[in-house]
Amino acid sequence: MTAKLIEDARKIVVKFGSNTLADAEGKMNTALLSEFAQQAAALIKQGKQIVIVSSGAQVAGLSKLDKWTRKKDLHYRQALCAVGQVELMKSWRVAFEQYGFHIGQILLTREDFNDSNRTLNMRNTIFTLADENIIPIINENDTVSVEEIKIGDNDTLAAQSAILWSADLLILFSDIDGVYDKNPKEFVDAKLIEEVKNIDELRKNIDIGGTNNFGTGGIATKIDAAQMALSYGIPTILAHGGKPRSLETLAAGGQKATAFIA
Repeated sequence: MTAKLIEDARKIVVKFGSNTLADAEGKMNTALLSEFAQQAAALIKQGKQIVIVSSGAQVAGLSKLDKWTRKKDLHYRQALCAVGQVELMKSWRVAFEQYGFHIGQILLTREDFNDSNRTLNMRNTIFTLADENIIPIINENDTVSVEEIKIGDNDTLAAQSAILWSADLLILFSDIDGVYDKNPKEFVDAKLIEEVKNIDELRKNIDIGGTNNFGTGGIATKIDAAQMALSYGIPTILAHGGKPRSLETLAAGGQKATAFIA
């Protein structure tokens, strides 16, 4: 199913969670970014368009200023994101420029989606960048969005961006293979659910766990994002983005994931 969804899609939004972008030491995994850029470049050359929604400002900030590692004060976390956003964009720029592509940064807040003029401008910018083969990199503006830091909302941001751009497919890369009937990190007999057609029914039959280490959202936010995207006819794939050549392997049908389809 994932292979067909990617094959049929021209406009693809890919979201990276913080845990996916962090290496074993909690620093920015630049090798993963470079590998993804190569895969994305190959799809673009096939006529597809890619928009990235990227978490990771805090991870990138800690990679640069580890002296703030233990700072929990909100103001420090916002300041860390201000530093980290620069480093995050640098990492994405370096990753894509080796394959001949430029990136464009778009920082958004929830309020931007509630203003019709801003929404139109955002939509026009995304369309223009993608049409010119420039990769839009979208992130929440953490320095001003207090709520985002508290609860994490880049899954929802990815769904909103996919809807705004009229995407054909949303891919949510996380540190888990997809939706399980229960937490696979706690239960060895947990079963991966590879296809979901009824999200309301899914919620009744699974045990939704809590949040992870770097990200501030859990599986529930990803299911909510998938439901939001599906309500606009956009299928969604939830997959492990930290596995070798994940995008390429998903496109070839060689990696298991959860596909949300109508």
